Amino acid sequence: MNDFVDKNSIVRKIWGNSDVILFIFAGSAAEFALNKAVDWLYFTGKIPSDPLGRLFSTVRYAQWIVFSDTETAFKAIDKINSIHQGVEQSRGARIPDWAYRDVLYMLIDYAIVAYELLERKMSEEEKAEVFNVFNRVGLRMGLKDLPEDYASWQYDRQVHLQEDLLNGRYTADLYQQYKKHLGLTRYLILLECQKLVVPTRVAELLKFGTSTKGKILLDLYLLARKLRLDGLVKTILLPAEYSQQIYDLNYKPIGKPERKEELV
Repeated sequence: MNDFVDKNSIVRKIWGNSDVILFIFAGSAAEFALNKAVDWLYFTGKIPSDPLGRLFSTVRYAQWIVFSDTETAFKAIDKINSIHQGVEQSRGARIPDWAYRDVLYMLIDYAIVAYELLERKMSEEEKAEVFNVFNRVGLRMGLKDLPEDYASWQYDRQVHLQEDLLNGRYTADLYQQYKKHLGLTRYLILLECQKLVVPTRVAELLKFGTSTKGKILLDLYLLARKLRLDGLVKTILLPAEYSQQIYDLNYKPIGKPERKEELV
């Protein structure tokens, strides 16, 4: 059975690295708050009620796909489709294709930005590989109007950033939920991390200032990682109830996500 993602792929390195994953979702949390389809996240109440729990369940699905053989990965993608279809039936409306593309585009963009921020510069071939993997996910989901290659995706990503984002009535509320669930100190650190990875358009809409503090914090963390103290730092900075999930981010999941509602 062929693997959905080659064992030596940069994509597996990205999604097996807890530091990179946390930065991917720091950026995604910022952009989700601005997305014009964010009301879908509020329909079931799962995201605002437990944003950290949703992060880990989403990561588990992503890892289930990335570290599986093709047949199992397709089952994971089909399960995601089934979950979303259930939400659509409950609401009596369709999630627009552009909203699905926005999520795929976030995962591509922030995976590249976060890996380069924390590890090293990626080659154009590696960036294209990240695009190819998630484009295959989109194709399996039956999404229309997906870009044909990495260059086309770069252009379409900029179009989506301009057309699909808005600092609207859900934006402030979602950030209040981040603050509530993280606590003030962790929330302020989240903001600094977001400043390091989000595109200019997102930073402008959220009225982010400079990322000087974030760069200092990042340098200190990278030093702690060299001294092998990064595990201790994560334990201090992230809520204790999620310590095991954070540790497990460095490994591929053994089993599939168990609860049907995890992604909604």
